[in-house]
Amino acid sequence: MKVLQINTVYKTGGSTGRIVYDLQQFSQENMESYVAFGYGKSFTHDKNTFKMESILELKINILKTRLFAHHGFYNQIQTKRLLNYINKIKPDIIHLHNLHNHYVNVKMLFDYIKSNNVPVIWTLHDCWSFTGWCAYFDFIDCDRWKRGCANCPNKNEYPYTWFLDRSSKNYAEKKACFQNIQKLMIVTPSNWLDGLVKQSFLSEYPIQVIHNGIDLSIFKPMESKFKKKYGINSKKMILAVSMGLSKRKGIAHIYKLAEMFDQEKQVIVIVGLSKKQIDFLPKGILGVPRTNSSQELAKIYSAADVFINPTLEDNYPTTNLEAIACGTPVVTYRTGGSPESVFEGCGEVVDKGNFLDFYKAVNCVLKKGKDIAHCVEIAKLHFDKNNCFQQYIALYRKMGEKE
Repeated sequence: MKVLQINTVYKTGGSTGRIVYDLQQFSQENMESYVAFGYGKSFTHDKNTFKMESILELKINILKTRLFAHHGFYNQIQTKRLLNYINKIKPDIIHLHNLHNHYVNVKMLFDYIKSNNVPVIWTLHDCWSFTGWCAYFDFIDCDRWKRGCANCPNKNEYPYTWFLDRSSKNYAEKKACFQNIQKLMIVTPSNWLDGLVKQSFLSEYPIQVIHNGIDLSIFKPMESKFKKKYGINSKKMILAVSMGLSKRKGIAHIYKLAEMFDQEKQVIVIVGLSKKQIDFLPKGILGVPRTNSSQELAKIYSAADVFINPTLEDNYPTTNLEAIACGTPVVTYRTGGSPESVFEGCGEVVDKGNFLDFYKAVNCVLKKGKDIAHCVEIAKLHFDKNNCFQQYIALYRKMGEKE
């Protein structure tokens, strides 16, 4: 069996790049596995990979989106390259991941899929596939995607456009592209997203929830000198990951927490920042540069007393999994799929946006202390990436069965 994964990036550039890479490595033991990806660093030693566009081509297509707001329907040249590659390897199954972010023409791709009747698995990592524009809409509490988008309140958010609102037309064109595929299975990483898909124009397809997993050989409790290195010492360490310091990821709530804690007893640490971002942090927050080392990140998680994720819009954040696997409990809002990984004894979940309850929950977790053994046990039961990939292999075999 030949399986081709298609995604924006490969190995780097965010969680989907790592998921695609890890699944590629895992599936090679069972079948011929290929990856086509939009852009980014090429790993020439990785066989069976195909990069679709250069950085210059990427920038040109970003500009088209900014000017004309027809995101997902450019990239004709790059998509012709992809279709030639598909014709060359002749996959039995195509596994789609993120199709947005300026690298593929979805109409051309889905016309090919329909005309050649290729079985498709489509893992949705966000909501872009069934909206007229955005990848998420929770932050602004929009439900126009249920009826057909128009007058988009999110057009100045990713994928970003400067002038036009084409959300209504984009919605209609996506709906026409993505419907009436003979053999398509949708996968969502969270029950939350599963529920949304069932309310969308993609509801005609079967859906399976496969939660993302992590590498438990890396993310585990580790001895850490992080507190000593940064002079935290005996203070309680409240850890957060930057996520671009964006409003939808709850940065204002982190800043507000810093104002309420006793800086002689607690410190908030945000990891993953640029030097400029660190320089502008308010008092009471310690900024730490981004690290590309998973082992180093695991040591930071292990040093923390609690991990906070005040996201106001999310799918199934792997940061929660990583923290718990390192023995550190999580406090998060009841947002998207974020609560689905916080099991009893591994943290607290509070109603979305209820800052006072969030503050109380953080204090409660700090008072209880860490139950490292319990967190590790939960991680082994629910977060092992190999379990996730085995579910995909089983799905490949099911989809590849001849009728």
